[in-house]
Formats: sequence, structure tokens, C-alpha cells
Amino acid sequence: MAARVLSRCVRSLNRGVLLCNRCDVTHTQLPLTGHRLVSHLAAGHKPLLQQTPAGMQWRRYGDLPPLTLESIGDRVLYVLKLYDKINPEQLQVTSHFMKDLGLDSLDQVEIIMAMEDEFGFEIPDAEAEKLMTPDEIIQYIADKKDVYE
Repeated sequence: MAARVLSRCVRSLNRGVLLCNRCDVTHTQLPLTGHRLVSHLAAGHKPLLQQTPAGMQWRRYGDLPPLTLESIGDRVLYVLKLYDKINPEQLQVTSHFMKDLGLDSLDQVEIIMAMEDEFGFEIPDAEAEKLMTPDEIIQYIADKKDVYE
């Protein structure tokens, strides 16, 4: 019987807050989970499921804020400034990786890989070879993510 009550109560934790109906009023405000739930059941207390009170708000984290051209540009420049072979003082949006910053093709591949990690999608090799400035990377990401503002 207690095992059935326990499994029912644990399943109900996803729907609301599990409270004990035998504790005094101040303790009923605390949700019973884990060790507290087991000790209350062992002491003969019966759990009581109470739904979330009206007016209580829950935060839900599901997605990042929407991208803008400015946020994409900031993130691209931040990743590039962290790259050890780029002098942050020389870096501009229009800087060419090879001509202005003195990078080679392997460095350019590493930069593209860092951008893939930052933005969470893969850039095909044929497209990656064409991205030679931070501005071109920003425009490519904006096009792929459908950002136009």
C-alpha cells in the first residue's frame, strides 16, 4: 500500500507540489521531495497533492532570445577576439582574415568551427571557404537563421 502511495505521489510531483496533511501549517508550505517524502511516509503521514496556487508564476527556459544582426555581430566578434592568433586591437568587421590579420587557411577552418559551435549549426565546406571576413560570417549566419533586422 505504501509503495503504491509513494509511486503515485512521486508521479504527481510533475503536476504540482506534494504536501503533507499531518504537519502543522508552516510546514505544509514546503514541497515534499526525496528524503523528506520517504521520512514522512515512514512516520505514517499521508501526502496530499496541492496544485500550484493561483498567481504563482513559473519560469520556463526553452529557447534563447531571438537573434538580431547586432547580437550576431557581437557574438562573432567575441569569438574572434578569443582566438589566440588574432590581435583584438586589429580586428574590425571588415578585416580580411589572411590579408589583414595574417591568418592561414587552417586558422580560417578553426574560426569556422568555432562559429559552428557558437551558433549550433554546421557550415558546409564549400560555403566556409568563401567566408573571409567577420562581416561575411555575420551575413551568412543571419541568412541561415532568417534574421533581417
